[in-house]
Amino acid sequence: MSNPTSKHTPQPVSSKTTYALAGLAVVVVVAIVAALYLWNRGGGDEVRNDGYGPVRDPGVSVALDSDGAIVLGKPNAKTIDIYEDPLCPACGQLEKIYGQEIAQQIDLGKIAVRYRLVNFLDSRSKSKDYSTRAIAANECVAQAGDGPVYSKFHALLFTTEQPSEGGTDHDNKELAAIAKQAGASDDVAKCITAGERTDTGRAHAEASIKALEELVGKKWGTPSVFIDGKKIDVNNKTWVLDAGK
Repeated sequence: MSNPTSKHTPQPVSSKTTYALAGLAVVVVVAIVAALYLWNRGGGDEVRNDGYGPVRDPGVSVALDSDGAIVLGKPNAKTIDIYEDPLCPACGQLEKIYGQEIAQQIDLGKIAVRYRLVNFLDSRSKSKDYSTRAIAANECVAQAGDGPVYSKFHALLFTTEQPSEGGTDHDNKELAAIAKQAGASDDVAKCITAGERTDTGRAHAEASIKALEELVGKKWGTPSVFIDGKKIDVNNKTWVLDAGK
């Protein structure tokens, strides 16, 4: 669920603690109301750098770290960590508002992004494993190494193609089709369709949750953004530009 504290705030968030402790009926009502509130509030938010789109520079690479982090950027750029769940509405709002500005700063070599994907919202998807499968799909695309393709895929999954909590979600064939829309190869699509990285993606999600808990404790939420272990206030509309200074 999401509880924005200002007009321009896409977080906090979807909170693991809240989902775990609340009764199922309460969770469903609160999640739906909070998501509607977030999107209605977000509708008036200014999209930063609107029209830029995803990463453009073919010199931008993407790599899959051993711990599952997906690193998008140019060498020697300042790295920011973004923790997010593919089903999290507030994460979608973060991408909607700041994703294009992030893409431009990556193209300029100002920042690189280390995406740390988590799956605590699996149970809020119809398939009961959407977040995990979406993480696996992200890894299939990332391991191909094409930065602009990964950037477009990530943007699609968190904006126009993001499922709603409690609603229907994408099966693996649909995730593969979205990857193809982003420019991924047939081999990448086969990786997604076959679910080749599902178990690995699940393990990496658990590692990301552990890393997030080490940073902020058990009461964490998504999206969460860090630079050098310090949590960034994304209520500040210039946080992306500030990160690249």
